[in-house]
Amino acid sequence: MKITINQLFRFLLVISIFHFTLYAEAISNKNYGSVVVSEVTSIYDGDTFRANIQEYPEIIGYRIGIRVNGIDTPEMRGKCQKEKMLAKKAKQFSVEKLRGAKTIELRNMKRGKYFRIVADVYVDGKSLGDMLIDQELAVVYDGGPKAKDWCK
Repeated sequence: MKITINQLFRFLLVISIFHFTLYAEAISNKNYGSVVVSEVTSIYDGDTFRANIQEYPEIIGYRIGIRVNGIDTPEMRGKCQKEKMLAKKAKQFSVEKLRGAKTIELRNMKRGKYFRIVADVYVDGKSLGDMLIDQELAVVYDGGPKAKDWCK
């Protein structure tokens, strides 16, 4: 059996893609434990903020992006005025909870997209994600396609 250069290249490409996919999945599914946030530096929307983590080196722990795991809030740059209004409410809710907290803990941390931490965020022992859902400012989200059309 004779193998052409093109066939060999395709085979190696398929193997490389398969290997990269397994590696990326292994990294994203790894649980990095828990940590306490030293300071919230900025809040973008209801489910995304930046924080300092004092016990981490600055390259990782200074103004690191945090995404609340398991939820999705309306987007600040939403498709309609209703979504933008709900996004402001969700952000304001998160601002009040995060800025007023004595302790913010990131639990079950994982590496997410955009060099940020995806974690269960606990504010004084209560889940920020659950609080946002209870206020109807977030929906359960698994990272796939958007779970809700906020404009309806």
